Amino acid sequence: MREKLVVLGAGESGVGAAILAKKQGFDVFLSDNKNITEELQIILEEESISWEAGTHTLATMKGARIVVKSPGIPDSISLIQELKSQGSAIVSEIEFASQYTNATLIGITGTNGKTTTTLLTYEILKNAGFNVGVAGNIGTSFARQVAQDEFDYYVLEISSFQLDNIKNFAPHIAVITNITPDHLNRYNDSLEEYIKAKLKIAQNQSQKDFFLFNSDDPILSEALVHHKANSKKISFGFEEKEKLTTTHQQDHFILKQRNKKIMINTAQFTLAGRHNLLNAMAAATIGSILDISKESIRESLTHFKGAPHRMEKVLSIQRVNYINDSKATNVNATYFALESIDTPLVWIVGGVDKGNDYDTLLPLIRTKAKAIICLGVDNDKLKETFEGITDIFIETQSMSEAVKISHKVAAPRDTVLLSPACASFDLFMNYEDRGDQFKNAVRNL
Repeated sequence: MREKLVVLGAGESGVGAAILAKKQGFDVFLSDNKNITEELQIILEEESISWEAGTHTLATMKGARIVVKSPGIPDSISLIQELKSQGSAIVSEIEFASQYTNATLIGITGTNGKTTTTLLTYEILKNAGFNVGVAGNIGTSFARQVAQDEFDYYVLEISSFQLDNIKNFAPHIAVITNITPDHLNRYNDSLEEYIKAKLKIAQNQSQKDFFLFNSDDPILSEALVHHKANSKKISFGFEEKEKLTTTHQQDHFILKQRNKKIMINTAQFTLAGRHNLLNAMAAATIGSILDISKESIRESLTHFKGAPHRMEKVLSIQRVNYINDSKATNVNATYFALESIDTPLVWIVGGVDKGNDYDTLLPLIRTKAKAIICLGVDNDKLKETFEGITDIFIETQSMSEAVKISHKVAAPRDTVLLSPACASFDLFMNYEDRGDQFKNAVRNL
């Protein structure tokens, strides 16, 4: 008799986990309390995977030793508590899939920068000839790739929600890009609990593994003072003097690590901002650990085009630049975006507030922004912070309207920046939908 396994959530990670579990001989049942798209239903039927939609039937889940849970489902809900009480092990898709591959795993987490760092790392490995896949929060799920592909390396972007439900997951190289308050509603409004979730990425590593961290980040640096790790710690940052140093010589930045010296012309590095140099340091350090040549690393960094919806240049219309930074769903990400702009700014901001403190943005807004366009159902907190800071402050609940207003307000050499600092779910399906609507609205001008 086959062992029962339950998958909660029919997103990319859930369907991938179900496909992998079926391949490994489990009796799989997938449950989603929302509707499952027709496309996914066809995949589940083709794989002979039992499923339900619009509800979670606990009785059907009885006897499941393993439950693979979507990262979007909190541990606190009654269904999870009941499954735990019946003896089911609640694991993430990342944890489950890692049991069925011998590939070298590179895990990258952090509040901001993890997508860019993941894609930079993937480019460095791919261009160096590695047989490598990229997964986690990007593209095809890790589990589905393990089931259907045979990569020797995986570069994984991993959220704190995915790390919450790991047991034995141990990447050979773990990276934390930074830590700032985010998603605290899932962690009892406790920054300490959120930090602990991020640090889990290194908890199962051995002495043969590597743990990379941003030494410029004050929250992360303080958290690591009393943090014990079996792996070899390697720090990166502008102030780092030992493992890796970064210095500026005219228009270059120099990375020195593991007896290698990599000089990159900043004019050739396509991503703007100090934060992206830190992302490049992390990716370059990974490449160095894997003995990729400095020439190959430099080539990959200088040709990288950037992550979708992250400081993505859309068009220049009448000498006004339109930039899509829809992936900036928290204040810290928006801070980096604003910091990198050196022209007069029309700022599109707003969405679902996650307990944001916007005060840190005030100095940048005072010196850079000529207009603020709020795009959200509830803009009260934004009004309280920013109204009166700029000459123009306008509220709207339509992306097309926000872009049309931006077009009227902006002058030649200005920048129109969508960097919301908020989640997207009040007006959009997700941040990708928000960014796509921005790009379409700009193209329709």
